[in-house]
Amino acid sequence: MDYTPGGFLNVTREAFVPRNRQPMVMGTRTRQLALFVVFESHLQMVSDYPERYRGEKDFAFLREVPASWDETRVLSGHPMQFIAVARRSGEEWFLGCLTNWDSRDLELPLDFLRDGRSVAEIYADAPDAGERPTHTVIQSHG
Repeated sequence: MDYTPGGFLNVTREAFVPRNRQPMVMGTRTRQLALFVVFESHLQMVSDYPERYRGEKDFAFLREVPASWDETRVLSGHPMQFIAVARRSGEEWFLGCLTNWDSRDLELPLDFLRDGRSVAEIYADAPDAGERPTHTVIQSHG
């Protein structure tokens, strides 16, 4: 599969206009980040104009996410509704979740994490991401 995630001009469905220059992407910024984990590609890259990433706090995730994986686990999902995938590279796990246009809360089994003691850096939609898809919240836990 060849897919180029990472578009940072995120817009709502209503605001979307297809165009070749400075393309828009429907959906939230964190959806674009999750695509790097959920979709595996032999040539992972960012797909937007370099200027679009400059100064964006979320670009830190793209610097860290690997292009190849040692282990993959599908944690939950239902076709056309949602999917949650965990991938390991070395000692680090990355978890990506995608949903259709419906918001949802998921409880996911994380018992595969060693010793149950991990530090999580979470990139999530901000509370207003439905209206402002570029808004994210980054939190650290652990």
